[in-house]
Amino acid sequence: MRSIRIVAVFIVFVFAISVLHAGAVISESAKGDPGIKSINVLSFAPDGVLLIGDGAGSQILAIETGDVSAEPRLSQMIEGIDAKLAARIGAKADGIEIIDVAVNPASGTPYFAIRKQDDKRNLILTIDGQSEIHEFELTDVSYARIQLRVGEDRIGSITDVAWADTQIVAAGRSNETFASKIFSIDVPLKNDAVGNVNSAETYHVSHRRWETKAPMSVLIPIKENDRSYVVGAFSCTPIVKYPLDSLQPGAHVKGSSMIELGSGNRPIDMFVYEKGGKSYVLSNTFRFHHERKPFGPSPYWTVKFEQELLSEGDAVNENAILRLKGSAPATDKIEMVEAFHGVMQMDKLDETHALVLRQVEEGVRLEVLPLP
Repeated sequence: MRSIRIVAVFIVFVFAISVLHAGAVISESAKGDPGIKSINVLSFAPDGVLLIGDGAGSQILAIETGDVSAEPRLSQMIEGIDAKLAARIGAKADGIEIIDVAVNPASGTPYFAIRKQDDKRNLILTIDGQSEIHEFELTDVSYARIQLRVGEDRIGSITDVAWADTQIVAAGRSNETFASKIFSIDVPLKNDAVGNVNSAETYHVSHRRWETKAPMSVLIPIKENDRSYVVGAFSCTPIVKYPLDSLQPGAHVKGSSMIELGSGNRPIDMFVYEKGGKSYVLSNTFRFHHERKPFGPSPYWTVKFEQELLSEGDAVNENAILRLKGSAPATDKIEMVEAFHGVMQMDKLDETHALVLRQVEEGVRLEVLPLP
């Protein structure tokens, strides 16, 4: 009998830990259809919680996927992934737009945000380790909706969203004078809570002026000397750092531009990884000056830089570290990654690989590439 009691106590203890762990992201959820109006971007919090940036709905949605078991990971190339995703929902390759891709770190499963062109429906598809495509239904899920408000002004889009341990951070654009916004959301999440909004001012190195309109295209959280930061990349292409503790309700925040990757580019994705005992940041971009002044064979190109460049002290804003001096590299700590030419979307798959969508002549190819 004593053994039965011990086992029972152990089961209750394990259950309590699992509930506590799951509650680290969401403490109060709702069940049903979250009412998504658009999908601008996908990301993940711990425990398989999918984060969706919905600019049209002025909201961030956190959805419990239940996808928390490590599965065999996709390892093979898939040619014509755009056509295969489209076929799963009864469309042709040119009948969909692939908005974003994010890998669930709890399972290794890639999630694709798709917009169907004929009826403008927003869908999420997944691919398992056997290359089978599935639809992740959004009509009956457990979720927490976080409302984003900017007074009477409209939020045009959510450009990125990320988990930052003590909060969720997001970037977006409104139609007011200080249009560039950073949102911070305390965790654990409560359904129908309201996120904090900050107006962001950024020194654009290539433009040689402070700007308030362009939002961060992509952001990542980092830690430096026991302090947390949001690092964002903007078009034309400053890499900017904001202390996370400066994101107080209603605050106007100024970033420190640490790196300049070159004008005429729009960052798409960015993540941190480690290799050979060093931390690096990998970012892919779209070059809208490609026809006039190409950086490579494709308008999509990728760069990596040592994370320590984000800690260079006084080398900020007007004195930010440049990738190029004229047309030559200005530092060996920032490198163009030729193996990633043509990569339109990407996310970290595991500690040694990235999952990428590459533009090729025949359409879009899904690949798994070694981290450079």
